[in-house]
Amino acid sequence: MTGFSQTGPAAPVEMRELLVELGDLKRVRSAGRAGSIAERLFAQGWSALTGGAAPETVALDITAKALAAARLCDLDAAFLTAAGLDAAQTAAVLVAGLEAVAAPLDAGLRERLENCLRNPANLAAGPVPGFVGALAQQPRAGVTCPGKPRILLEPPENHAEHCLVVAVYGVLLSPFYRADPTTVFLAAMAHHFHNAAMPDAGFTGEMLLGDHLWPIVGRCSEWALEELEPPLRETIRAARLVLPDDATAEGRAFHAADSIDRVLQIAQHLRAASLTMDTVLGEMELVHAGPGKAFQDRVLTDMRIP
Repeated sequence: MTGFSQTGPAAPVEMRELLVELGDLKRVRSAGRAGSIAERLFAQGWSALTGGAAPETVALDITAKALAAARLCDLDAAFLTAAGLDAAQTAAVLVAGLEAVAAPLDAGLRERLENCLRNPANLAAGPVPGFVGALAQQPRAGVTCPGKPRILLEPPENHAEHCLVVAVYGVLLSPFYRADPTTVFLAAMAHHFHNAAMPDAGFTGEMLLGDHLWPIVGRCSEWALEELEPPLRETIRAARLVLPDDATAEGRAFHAADSIDRVLQIAQHLRAASLTMDTVLGEMELVHAGPGKAFQDRVLTDMRIP
């Protein structure tokens, strides 16, 4: 992965397909588990932070789990262990999941993330702050522009999902910007603190609030920060200092991750709407190779499907 420069590329295009795939963690759910994978990883990350884990450990742990889940979905450590795999077997499966998508990653970061899965940290579960559940219940605004009606795309993502995906993107993009991945991760996990209390009316609503916008955002953000005990509160407050602009490497990594996720979220809806049967039956082999394929193909042909 080449590094960022003022005259070179502003982002690593080789990461694009991986980021698209990771964005789908907002949409993967499983029986017996509340919320999407992204929503649950967001809660796990905050629980580990309030439980006293080092922020760097949490950033790498959550990012590694997200990468493994890109292909394995909820075939995670908890399930694999419950299904009878021992620690070594579980780690091997999870690392295989990570390696299936990890080709574009910075080599050093990739090694650290794989090590997280081979030697998982024993992270104590602390209390989940109230803002975590509130952000999970708060839908994102959709596409808004002052002076125009909003475009709503169903189902909407929620703010917990968005923050988690931006945090993971930020860690993965940090080597390109020579940024500290832990700071980027924490900033992203906390960048919508205000929306725990503040409904999301999008860019349109923000402009209509006028001079009231930033005082309200500040007060609502403080309500979330006050749920954290020091020194974690001050650690998060310090990380959030990179949010206003791209003047720092961490700010650039965050804003790259944030803008990529916001646009890929809309692209996902458009991709689903333009999906064709040629892709489903041909490229993706919905009726896949096996002892019954020839018969199944005949059935579809005679039923004139599609």
